[in-house]
Amino acid sequence: MSVLVTRAPAKINLTLHVLGRRAGDGYHELESLVAFTGRGDTLSLVPGDGLTLDVSGPTAGPVGPLDDNLVVRAALGLARSVPGLRLGAFHLVKRLPVAAGIGGGSSDAAAALRLLARLNDLSIDHPAIIEAAGATGADVPVCLAPRGRMMRGAGENVGPALNFSPLPAVLINPGVPVETAPVFKALGLAVGERHAGDDHPLLAPGLGLDATLAAITPARNDLEAPALTVAPVIADALAALRGQNGCRLARMSGSGATVFGLFANRSDAVRAAAQIRAQIRAMQTSWWVQSALLR
Repeated sequence: MSVLVTRAPAKINLTLHVLGRRAGDGYHELESLVAFTGRGDTLSLVPGDGLTLDVSGPTAGPVGPLDDNLVVRAALGLARSVPGLRLGAFHLVKRLPVAAGIGGGSSDAAAALRLLARLNDLSIDHPAIIEAAGATGADVPVCLAPRGRMMRGAGENVGPALNFSPLPAVLINPGVPVETAPVFKALGLAVGERHAGDDHPLLAPGLGLDATLAAITPARNDLEAPALTVAPVIADALAALRGQNGCRLARMSGSGATVFGLFANRSDAVRAAAQIRAQIRAMQTSWWVQSALLR
């Protein structure tokens, strides 16, 4: 069989409400509307004996030990559930920043499960695929079929695709990796404690751009304030977005440090990304800046 290839797009948390911290397992319970970019990392698989992974690309350096990579963990988890699972040699091209709040590692792991499903004639909703995704990481299940949808609980409850209009966006990562654990620690919820805040807005399927923006603007990311205490530079990235003409909403994704700005049209987003790149070059600052359509 020839080489199998798939994309591992960035996951953007358009909203992220923390409902509380569960008494049973201590996990934080979330409600989050997620969307995905059209670009991201690329994962390929050459079918063969054994399981290997090599990593290249502009952000390959900080991915950590390969034997702890989420691609390998997802593949091994699936192999434990499916006797005789065909494996092979993975090659990951990393373009997304690491520890950035955009689910890069989780999307890579989901991409690995999609490729192994294709190789082994398994459906993407096969129980073994779902089980391996959940065991690999909280964000992996929502990344299996990357379309805008709600995720709830600790990531285990994934809603249907909402099929809203693509959202023109600018993404900024200010070059500071932010681990999730310190951000949740800064939020300061005790086990069993509930978090105050308005209910998450309901989104009907198939909303247009203006209706989607109107629905999510009153929502929030409850991790934004604690993340600012961990990485204050996030505020600078948000200010850069809010200073652009046509920016309708600027918010942090996940636990940071990546932020996004939503625009009414793609040309405004592309123009804003170019202007921000020019600003950071003048400041001799190394930020990752991309325009995108979020779906």
